Amino acid sequence: MNKLNHVAFIMDGNGRWGKKRNKGRNFGHLNGVKTVKKIVESSIKLKIPVLTFYVFSTENWKRPQSEINFLFKLIINYFKKELNNVVLNGIKINIIGQINKLPLKIRSTLKEVIKFTKKNKKIIVNLAINYGSKIEIVNAVQKSRKNKVTVNLLNNNLYTNNLPNPDILIRTGGHKRLSNFMLWQLAYAEIYFLDKLWPDFNDKDLKKVINDFKKIKRNFGSI
Repeated sequence: MNKLNHVAFIMDGNGRWGKKRNKGRNFGHLNGVKTVKKIVESSIKLKIPVLTFYVFSTENWKRPQSEINFLFKLIINYFKKELNNVVLNGIKINIIGQINKLPLKIRSTLKEVIKFTKKNKKIIVNLAINYGSKIEIVNAVQKSRKNKVTVNLLNNNLYTNNLPNPDILIRTGGHKRLSNFMLWQLAYAEIYFLDKLWPDFNDKDLKKVINDFKKIKRNFGSI
C-alpha cells in the first residue's frame, strides 16, 4: 500500500460554477473557499500530512482587476475570521510563491498567518499565491549558480525545499494540463483530472482518489 505524504490541488472551475448559477465568477470563488476548508478538515481526519492548493498563479494577473481585488479581499477576510480556528486545529500555513510582490494588505495578512501558525504540526497547508513553477525553477538555479548544479541542490532552493513532493495531483474543472504548477515537484505524482468544478468537489471524491492511489504500483523508473 502506497504511503500518502502530500496531495496537491489545482482548484479549477470556481468562476464557471458561479456563472452556471447566474451569480457571477466571484460567487464561485466564495464557494471555492468553503470547499478548501472542507477538504482541509477531511484531510486532517485522513491524516494527510501536507496539502498544497493552487490559489493564484503568476499568470492570473491577466484577469480583470475587479476579480483580482475580490480574490485578495476574500483571502484577507477569511483569515480575519478563521485564524483562531486555524491555530486551534493545528494547521500550519505556508505560502509558496512571490509573496513580496503582492499588494501590502494581503502580504501583511499572509505574513501574520505564517507567524501565528508556524508551530502547528497536525497538517501543513501550502497556499500557492503569485506562484509560477518556471519562475520558481529559474530562481532555484540562480541561487545555486555559485555551486555545481545538482538535483539535490535545486531541490534545496525550491519553495518546497523542506517538504515531500506531491504523491497526488488533483485537478478539477475538466481541463487536462498543469498550468505552470509544481512542474519539478510533480515529476512522479499520480495525476487525476476530474470533470467536477472545484466547489462541487467533496470528501467522497478525495477518498475515491486516495483509494485508487493506494492500489497503484509506483515504479519510479524501475520495474
